[in-house]
Amino acid sequence: MFHSYSYDRLTDDDLTALYAFPAGPVLRANMVSSADGAAALGGLSAGLSGAADRHVFALNRTLADVILAGAGTVRAEGYKPARVRELWRHLRDGRAPTPPIAVITNRLDLDPAMPLIAAAPPHARTIVITTSRTGSWLRDKIARHADVVVAGDVAVDLHTAVKALHERGHEHVLCEGGPALLGALTDAGLTDELCLTIGPLLAGPGASRIVTGAPTPAAVPLHLAHVIESDGFLLTRYTTAPPA
Repeated sequence: MFHSYSYDRLTDDDLTALYAFPAGPVLRANMVSSADGAAALGGLSAGLSGAADRHVFALNRTLADVILAGAGTVRAEGYKPARVRELWRHLRDGRAPTPPIAVITNRLDLDPAMPLIAAAPPHARTIVITTSRTGSWLRDKIARHADVVVAGDVAVDLHTAVKALHERGHEHVLCEGGPALLGALTDAGLTDELCLTIGPLLAGPGASRIVTGAPTPAAVPLHLAHVIESDGFLLTRYTTAPPA
C-alpha cells in the first residue's frame, strides 16, 4: 500500500522521514524524467527538474553516505564536491559535513584538475573507481587528490565497486546516474530503490530513457512506497523489495 501526499502539506521533518534510508546497506537511485520518459533535455537533466525535486535532491544527498555517478554524467553535468546545505546540517551529525562523490570510469578519462577532484575537501575526498587496464601513471596522477579504487580489468565490476564503498563505511549509496550506470547496476541486481521525479513535460522523440544499455534478462518489479505531487511534478519512491 503506497501513500500519496501534497508537497505543500509536508514539513521538512515529514520529508526526512519519507526519504530516510532503511538500516543496512542500500543503493538508492535518484533520477528525473519527463512524462514521456526522457532522461534529459539538451543532454542535461536540469530542464526536467522543479523546485520540489531540487529540494528532495538536496535531502537525498544529505542522507546518503556517498554519492555515486558515472564519468559521463560527471563531465556533462559539471559535477563539483557536495556542498554543506544549512537546511539539512543537523542530519549530518556524527558524520562528515558532506558526503564524498564516487565516480565510475572504465578508462579513467577524468581531468585531475577538474573541481570534483582538485577541490574536494579532505573530509570528502572524491573516490575514483576504475580498472586495472588504465595506466598506473594515470592512476597515480589522479591519486594525488582522490582515492583511487581498482575494481575490474577491462570494465568496472560493480559488485566489487559497491563492496569497496561499503568497506569504507558507506552503507547508504545514492546513485545519480547516468542512465548507463543505472542500467548496469540494475542488470547486476544492485539497485534497491528508485526515487524518480516525473516532470509535467513532453520532451518528444530522441532523448534517452533513465536506464540504457544492454537489455536485462528480465524486468525488475518495483513497489511504490509513496508519491508526492507538487505543481504537476510527481516525486515517487520505489523499492525492489515489498514494503515491510
